[in-house]
Amino acid sequence: MNVLGIESTAHTFGVGIVSDDDSEIRILSNERDTFVPKQGGMKPSDLGRHHSEVAPEVLQKALIKANLSIRDINYIAVSLGPGIGPALRVGATIARALSLKYDIKLVPVNHGIAHIEIGRFTTRSKDPLILYLSGGNTIITTYLDGKYRIFGETLDIALGNMLDTFVREVGLAPPYIVNGVHQIDLCANKGGNFIELPYIVKGQDMSYSGLLTAALRATKNNRLEDVCYSVREVAFDMLLEATERALALTGKKEILVVGGVAASVSLKTKLYNLAKDWNVKVKIVPPEYSGDNGAMIAFTGLLEARHGVTIPVEKSIIRPRWRVDQVDVIWRLSEN
Repeated sequence: MNVLGIESTAHTFGVGIVSDDDSEIRILSNERDTFVPKQGGMKPSDLGRHHSEVAPEVLQKALIKANLSIRDINYIAVSLGPGIGPALRVGATIARALSLKYDIKLVPVNHGIAHIEIGRFTTRSKDPLILYLSGGNTIITTYLDGKYRIFGETLDIALGNMLDTFVREVGLAPPYIVNGVHQIDLCANKGGNFIELPYIVKGQDMSYSGLLTAALRATKNNRLEDVCYSVREVAFDMLLEATERALALTGKKEILVVGGVAASVSLKTKLYNLAKDWNVKVKIVPPEYSGDNGAMIAFTGLLEARHGVTIPVEKSIIRPRWRVDQVDVIWRLSEN
């Protein structure tokens, strides 16, 4: 079985191909092109234009890397949400066109679920507590009775979005990542004087919008490097407090970190210290699969296809607000 996955929920258009020969699942290719604005944030219309322009080349590269033709593909998996509407529509339109032209079944994939499943696959995690951290999502979840249940999440903006917005507003970005390191870390590593900022954890949920506003105000009367250091420490400590509560409640022995923010070195250090205190293991998705990518869509599509999950083209609407706890994770039922 060969599954081609298409990812286009936000700034990245990606195509990945995964193969299953009954004895082993292999990732054959994972090509992508990421939109980087020249200034400011991402405009939905710019994302749609970018994805439309790069899609043919990315698709061709993925097929060449996998040494396959489109007629060797058995299923086309596509991320239908959550995400940004104009970006999602490009991936969905291409997937529908390929499905109709080559008579290939279409598989609907939830972007968040794909981050989780590629993380489980690449780290060999069994039954972890999951931290899903990205530009658009901050979620603490674990699997129970056929679904991923959410134990905590952001009440407003995501952790990644907050960090991106802060470094952009103070003139450090774009680009947001330099040599694999986020601008907030590059700046924070030059600071060290802690500045009091709002720390908001409500039960197991977090709120980052107030922290962002206060941090931007703090730059007027403090060294930028110290503000970067302080906002990073507060943001990550809020997450760790909620994570500790989820560990206490669930009793899990593994923490799996997925999503783009998983690449943060400073967050990893904090998580390893937390794991030592709780006698649990921390597993972090490899950098190649931490950001948005087509391989995670293809892999999750393969899991779904194995269990007969497909969707008619006429029903393959995009779902910009599709939550992970709305997805029936039927492929994990057989694990129990």
